[in-house]
Amino acid sequence: MNTFDDTAYTAPILAWYEANARDLPWRAPDATPWGVLVSEIMLQQTPVSRVLPVWDAWLTRWPTPAALAAEPSGEAVRAWGRLGYPRRALRLHASARAITERHGGEVPSSHEDLLALPGIGAYTAAAVASFAFRQRHAVLDTNVRRVLARMLTGAEYPPKSQTRAEVRLAETLLPADPATAARWSVAAMELGALVCTARAPRCVDCPVLDRCAWQRNGRPAYDGPPRRGQTYAGTDRQCRGRILAVLRDAEGPVPKPAIDVVWSDGPQRERALDGLIADGLVDPLDDGRYALPT
Repeated sequence: MNTFDDTAYTAPILAWYEANARDLPWRAPDATPWGVLVSEIMLQQTPVSRVLPVWDAWLTRWPTPAALAAEPSGEAVRAWGRLGYPRRALRLHASARAITERHGGEVPSSHEDLLALPGIGAYTAAAVASFAFRQRHAVLDTNVRRVLARMLTGAEYPPKSQTRAEVRLAETLLPADPATAARWSVAAMELGALVCTARAPRCVDCPVLDRCAWQRNGRPAYDGPPRRGQTYAGTDRQCRGRILAVLRDAEGPVPKPAIDVVWSDGPQRERALDGLIADGLVDPLDDGRYALPT
């Protein structure tokens, strides 16, 4: 049972969302569950602006899980382009094969079945069940966690790792009607993405400014462990990206010298290449060349 007036928060945020929601294709009435699943995987740690063209090209080429499952996993890595964290492409390909083999090519609606797909965690299963099938689940991404932390607990940022207390708090706000609960989840997510942002929140535009605990407390600064921004230049991630770019752009296997020229630091380059092989993103061939996985 809810212990406070949840509609004091949900109603104004739902109304704000109705007026301010971005027009995104995976939110359209005709979006398929497969399109929603693809969007959720692509949007992890990646801005919407970068995802949009890749999502559109992906769904044009592979409009169903079976279409993707019929192709080698290397083609998923190639189509992933420069979205980053390319293991997500392998997870999508593995999920497509599991959906095809276990569920007749249809993305399952059951939260339990979604959670059993390869590479699908608690957040993604809840998001797909909510957004594709209008079910009632707490959907806690980074944006939602930040909104709830500020609005209800008065903290500038949520804990580094999700806690059970956060899940329980999110569940108290879920409207009883499953379709409305799903809309509430995406509305809270949108508020965090557009208004209640991490570094420069636009509090004057917030629909619940007058009942935000963080505001009432004088916007106290975060007092937890240092929050470090992600670096990229010079990292193994950048090196891995350079190597994958060579393989994506090639029509066939690539000789080692073509990889060596993209990164001057030999030990780092070899470490990155070994990591790509271990992750299943690169296949070493018997003749010394390298290729995307088959």
